[in-house]
Amino acid sequence: MHLSEIAARTPDKPAIVTTGGRTVTYAELDRRSLQVAALVRAHGLGPKDHVAVLMDNSPEFLEVAWGAQRAGQYWTPVNWHLTEEEAAYVVRDCGARLLFASPRVADLASRIAAATPGVEAVFVAGSSLDEALAPLPAEPAADEVEGTYFFYSSGTTGAPKGIRPDHAFPPFGTGLRIDHTMASTFGFGPDSVYLCPAPLYHAAPAGWSLGTLRNGGTVVLMERFDAMDCLCAIEQHRVSHVQFVPTHFVRMLKLPEEQRAAVDVSSLRVVVHAAAPCPVDVKHRMIEWFGPVLMEFYAGSEGSGMTVITSPDWLAHPGSVGRAAVGEVHIVDEVGEELPTGEIGAVYFSGGGSFEYHNDPDKTARVHDHRGWSTLGDMGRLDAEGYLYLADRRTDLIISGGVNVYPAEIEDAMIMNPAVADVAVVGVPDAEMGHSVRAVVQCAPGIVGTPELAEELRADARTRLAGFKVPRSVVFVDELPRLPNGKLLRRRVREEQGVAQTP
Repeated sequence: MHLSEIAARTPDKPAIVTTGGRTVTYAELDRRSLQVAALVRAHGLGPKDHVAVLMDNSPEFLEVAWGAQRAGQYWTPVNWHLTEEEAAYVVRDCGARLLFASPRVADLASRIAAATPGVEAVFVAGSSLDEALAPLPAEPAADEVEGTYFFYSSGTTGAPKGIRPDHAFPPFGTGLRIDHTMASTFGFGPDSVYLCPAPLYHAAPAGWSLGTLRNGGTVVLMERFDAMDCLCAIEQHRVSHVQFVPTHFVRMLKLPEEQRAAVDVSSLRVVVHAAAPCPVDVKHRMIEWFGPVLMEFYAGSEGSGMTVITSPDWLAHPGSVGRAAVGEVHIVDEVGEELPTGEIGAVYFSGGGSFEYHNDPDKTARVHDHRGWSTLGDMGRLDAEGYLYLADRRTDLIISGGVNVYPAEIEDAMIMNPAVADVAVVGVPDAEMGHSVRAVVQCAPGIVGTPELAEELRADARTRLAGFKVPRSVVFVDELPRLPNGKLLRRRVREEQGVAQTP
């Protein structure tokens, strides 16, 4: 799993191909990553220091990621769709000393750096990054150690939290746990062609793209997802492995039958999906179309455990997310006692990877119990064969298009509007996105809720939030249900909106 060794064996093999026509060979990827690592060291950063990556789906993202890996860095991908304030918070909180950016977000990167004293330099691909790398040698350090990604996942309060994995910084080439799991469980190897249709700033696309390269395969990058373009890329590049979220499935299934039938997807050996519950009917239709090649996993960026299920097993256990592949699954009640088979409780993992939330020991403690087991906050049940079925993703979490959206963050952005006395945000069923964001608003005295006001509130929220967090719908109520202590009865809000949680 050493990049230079793979490059020595297959220097001219495509490592990265874009659907726009660019190709980066293994020799080129190795050279650029060595130069990036040299640049990191030239700025005085050693193992366990931190860099941030504000880049779109381009080869440069993976070149920088590999350079950070072999320089022993923690590296954090930053969602460039976030507002300036949100993105700056992530860069500041992780302690990044260098910021790498794509040309399209160069101005954003400069503003973030100006507001973040800890950032020592910004390097923009195609300009300042190329200039900085040009004189640097493409030679490995004598003591290369393995870095690791450092993802951010919002908490229930809406404030993003960095997930610091338990990482030993072994010699470079050791690889990460997911790299080995991809080979042993999902069949990745030198003949794999992996299509990445999702943004690399998300955990799975970044981790699985690097894992493909670790195993000597080829990564095909899409700049953005389009259902027909995706199918054409599968045919053109003879893709063997691809990873989707259920929203991708829905959009592909909505294509006209003649368009779907015209594309050859027979090269697919493994179609991985995760990130959100997949409707049973949608998955049945995808298996009918693609064949029994779908593999689903349930896990989190925390890396504390993973369940996996194949198509044949899913057809025998529809709705399940599989059995434990990493760690062991436990279902526990409110006092931490394990529940009998079939009963719904909190899903915990033991024996998997360990982690902590950066700068938040209280949250770290809350998701671990006295035995050291950890939870992602989800509810579920186990059947007699050990298959896990999720009952609810999280109490408040909205998953829209495979992306986690937290109500409190949106509520905080809307509550200060003069027209709003109180606001609750919930997810409502959406045929395409799984769920969409709805704001339930109690108007300030003297204000009447109208369609025009709803659009004004959405426009105002858009100035404070990334686009995917802005409510798709706004409804008005006379009063929101709260306890005397101020706690919002969100379950009742859901019930009143006709989207009660699974009991």
